[in-house]
Amino acid sequence: MRPFQIIFNPTSAAELARMPKELQLQILGDFRGLTQQVLQPEADQFGKLERAGRVLHRFRLGDYRVYFERHDLGVVVHRILNRHTLKDFYFRSGLKVGEDEALQANPKFWELIESARSAA
Repeated sequence: MRPFQIIFNPTSAAELARMPKELQLQILGDFRGLTQQVLQPEADQFGKLERAGRVLHRFRLGDYRVYFERHDLGVVVHRILNRHTLKDFYFRSGLKVGEDEALQANPKFWELIESARSAA
């Protein structure tokens, strides 16, 4: 079995650190348990967002959404967002499409992801 790492960029690490310890452990445990599913080429249990050749995956963990990219060593976590944040976004924007399609088409979402990369 090849090694698998969950790499947090500075933004996602800060988001995780602000959560209660029990929630941090739950998120890490649930995510770590998905090693084989994450490595499969077509993982249907994850949302998929694509833009300009870049592919992000979304994993739902209770009230949170973990946005990550596959990496040679495992995955890089870009953001951990409370689902209520996204839900409020949908209500304000009046979108009538699915969560992944709405985020994929929204430049503000990609700015949010890129802001985490530039903070590194």
